[in-house]
Amino acid sequence: MKLLKLAFATVFVCLAPVLWAQSSSPAKPLTIEAIFAPGGLGGRGPENVEWSPDGTKLSFVQRDDEGEHGELWYVDAATGEKKVLLSAAKLASLAPDYDKVKNEREKERLTRYHVAAYLWAPDSKHLIFDSQGQLWIFDLATGTATQFTSASDPSGDPKFSTDGGSVSYIRKHNLYVRPVSGKDERQLTKDSGDNLFNGDIDWVYAEELDVRSNYFWSPDSKQLVFLHMDETKVPTYPIANLIPTHPTVDNEKYPKVGDSNPVVKLGIADADKGKIRWISLTNDEEAYIPRFGWVREGVVWAEVLNRNQDKLDLYFVDAKSGKSAKVLSETSPEAWINVNNDFKILKSGDRFLWSSWRDGHTHLYLYSFDKQNPLGAEAKMERQLTQGDFEVLGVEGVDEATGTVFFSSNKDDPRQRHVFSIKVDGSDLRQLTNDEGLSFGKFSDDGKHYEKTFMSPTAALRSEVCAVGGACFPVWKARNEIAEYGLRAPKFLEFKAEDGTTLYGRLLLPPNAPANGKIPLIVNIYGGPAAQMVLKEPTNPFDEILARQGFAIFAVDNRGTPGRERKFQATIRHEFGAIELKDQLSALDQLLAEYPQLDKDRVAIWGWSNGGSMTLYAMTHSERFRAGVAVAPVTDQINYDTIYTERYMGQLKDDPKGYAESDVTASAANLHGALLMAHGTGDDNVHFQNSMQMIDALIKARKQFRLMIYPNKTHSISGPDARTHLFHMIEDHFERELK
Repeated sequence: MKLLKLAFATVFVCLAPVLWAQSSSPAKPLTIEAIFAPGGLGGRGPENVEWSPDGTKLSFVQRDDEGEHGELWYVDAATGEKKVLLSAAKLASLAPDYDKVKNEREKERLTRYHVAAYLWAPDSKHLIFDSQGQLWIFDLATGTATQFTSASDPSGDPKFSTDGGSVSYIRKHNLYVRPVSGKDERQLTKDSGDNLFNGDIDWVYAEELDVRSNYFWSPDSKQLVFLHMDETKVPTYPIANLIPTHPTVDNEKYPKVGDSNPVVKLGIADADKGKIRWISLTNDEEAYIPRFGWVREGVVWAEVLNRNQDKLDLYFVDAKSGKSAKVLSETSPEAWINVNNDFKILKSGDRFLWSSWRDGHTHLYLYSFDKQNPLGAEAKMERQLTQGDFEVLGVEGVDEATGTVFFSSNKDDPRQRHVFSIKVDGSDLRQLTNDEGLSFGKFSDDGKHYEKTFMSPTAALRSEVCAVGGACFPVWKARNEIAEYGLRAPKFLEFKAEDGTTLYGRLLLPPNAPANGKIPLIVNIYGGPAAQMVLKEPTNPFDEILARQGFAIFAVDNRGTPGRERKFQATIRHEFGAIELKDQLSALDQLLAEYPQLDKDRVAIWGWSNGGSMTLYAMTHSERFRAGVAVAPVTDQINYDTIYTERYMGQLKDDPKGYAESDVTASAANLHGALLMAHGTGDDNVHFQNSMQMIDALIKARKQFRLMIYPNKTHSISGPDARTHLFHMIEDHFERELK
């Protein structure tokens, strides 16, 4: 459930967040209109950042704030020299601005899942562009683009073969291959209809398993392994457009809790002849195959996750015979398995990296296997590479030549992110980034260079190209909105849950609060297992606007939020709401005791997505909040999708009581405080149905509330007009109810 953790998620797309620290004389007025103007406060940052396969160039698209003009640039990793690869005129036709896409759901798909506008060829001399469903190949030497596909139906997810001689792509849920010369397009799979996917991705795998592609070329460029999905039994949800005189309906395949999931299996296709061999890994039709790829020529690997998501098996498969063998099994009976991208086959061909929660924290492990007979025996754990009271958040790169693994982690402070390195023998743990805040590294294939992005509450975001252990060169830096708008950093605080666990919070006080007056308090909540609210990151500029209106803004990460040890996260297993609210209220009491100037009788709460759900839960299970705003909330957990909800709640048949207790519509009669709800009718993530059910329950309970509906808007309610309208409503609601 990649729900928005806060209302400004789209402000932080790419490299253009809003940042602030203290400033006594802002040069520009801070307004809601300014926040949601094109480019935001900091400017529009680089997009589609990619490394060339040879590791010499970092490429990116740079557009002006309006998106009218953009160029494809590169930075030379060795010298820091910046040059234009594609002019604005050429880029406009090859990679149009996503913001110009009129269909709200398609725009959300492109931006939410970071669909690449271009892809490097293995020779680092050509690029392929997906221009609204038509593919073009661009030759860097000649500066010319050649149209590669021209079918009436769009083609997507293009890939060069390993040797660069062919290009594969998906069209109408089928897999195609074509030589770079453009001759003899071959259709490898030939299913028809909308229920059978070959290499294509459905909504729930993209959203909840972070799947970005479902097919991969073999190292010898002779075969492709792909995932076949049968969605015949997956129910549909109707998303209606009621604006036209004659409304239209788009039926979305969406498995809700207890529904049938897509039935999946692996296929291996011969790139020349199109012959397909189907692979049988499990007889469990409810199992997921979230990750797969090639060990080497002739050998495929695949992960199989059970529906309860507490057991993950790693298989090696002989591509010629179809025979498979389980080489590793990971279990988490008291929690769940977090699917990730940490599995890496090392170039030695007999070892791989693996991450696990098994010791209570997410750490990296090194395994070995028989290179000559990979299916012959289970993989052997050689060593645990990382250990300690911290979380490994992802493997970012590997330098095979030096035997170095690069990873991101929150070591020493769960509110920060840094890039670390460690040798595959478990020695020489190093921290590559040190500035207090959030640092991220995007590594070249050879692990010699990385793009470093840094953000904090007190420094404008910057992007650099760095050599590992060497110099860094600037790529982009946000405008100094801290000084321009007088933005301030919050106070970072610590609290204790009832079991003694440390909870992290943040507080932004009004800049000119009266000495003897009581300050109304607004709690901004997310509270779920998909996101943290309290990080050393750029703070929400809407908080500063509210603070200047005399409000204090508070957030705390309750047990169940990510970035902490397994015990902390798994506390909420089989229930949503109760423990989260208990921690929120406990932290609130401690905050009020520490800051007596805060008014305990004028406290409000608001959130988006899971934060909207928690707002409703808090307002129906306590009397502490005078007002609240719930944006795009899940109101009954059985309305949400299988993969996300069952991961934390278990299956409905196994825990009907837990599901019933998390249904806030059943508690509508207990609503306390002035409620404003907002939702987009085109939301394909948290369906508008959720708010409709809550509306119905509140009416039947004779509870008054306010409501705002955004026609055809998706989960992010994106766009300057809609966002400006929504946030003025939120501001007005708190002004009305708390003053």
